[in-house]
Amino acid sequence: MRRNHQSSLIARTLAATAVIAVAVGCSPQGPKADAAAPATPGSPSSSSSASPSSSASSSASTDDKPGGSPAPAASATTAAKPAPKILMSNGAKGDQVKELQARLAQIGWFDDTPTGTYGAATTAAVKGFQGRRGLAETGTTDSVTWDRLLAMTTKPTAEELAGQAVNKPAAKLDPRCMTGRVMCISKTSRTLSWVVNGKVQSSMDVRFGSQYTPTREGVFKVFEKSRDHVSTIYHTAMPYAMFFSGGQAVHYSSDFAARGYNGASHGCVNVRDKGKIAALFDQVHIGDKVVVYW
Repeated sequence: MRRNHQSSLIARTLAATAVIAVAVGCSPQGPKADAAAPATPGSPSSSSSASPSSSASSSASTDDKPGGSPAPAASATTAAKPAPKILMSNGAKGDQVKELQARLAQIGWFDDTPTGTYGAATTAAVKGFQGRRGLAETGTTDSVTWDRLLAMTTKPTAEELAGQAVNKPAAKLDPRCMTGRVMCISKTSRTLSWVVNGKVQSSMDVRFGSQYTPTREGVFKVFEKSRDHVSTIYHTAMPYAMFFSGGQAVHYSSDFAARGYNGASHGCVNVRDKGKIAALFDQVHIGDKVVVYW
């Protein structure tokens, strides 16, 4: 009986050990489990014992974290695109540079006579053009910048290339400008169009505030007019001022007339043609709409 009892006790101990071994084998394993020895013949392999859910979980986790095996090589379709080709940069000279300058002048980014020399003024103009269109502000003219400029401008005439004229494309009117009496101000073309019932009565060059004092965008109304206004903050003359948003107004700027787009306002909409702004001042009424847009 004693021998039978000992045999029974040994059998139960071996069975319990087997259960513990199975339990440990089914528990989550750390990184070292990948280095375990291959299964012996007759034992279940890792592929056959893994459940569909555990396989899916393992697959999903490798999307977020590096797996133990090397990642597949990137395909040609996912390779980085080559950088755009540089066409012109600081120091370049020639007819293409002159065309670049004339085209930039058409949309208000170059305010000088085209010289055919790519200098500081041209670099600054290109950089500004790029920045407003979400391109890298390099100041160099690459193929992407050039294609965008070509799409927005027309082939310069001989007069434009000589600096004798600038043929600015007609500003695209915002839909909000198509009814009533509106000063329609496009930041894209840098123009103010005086529009009455959808018809443009006159247009003029304008410039805006700098990045630190930006001109606000939106729909406003003229709430005050002051023919001989002087700024109480900057103590500078603001003739023919038409206020539309707080201290921001449309007005004549002698600085704009002298320096062109090399300067900026403190948020106002500057006009450099004194005759045009004087005529506009007489036509605009209190309550007329002002639309500032891209």
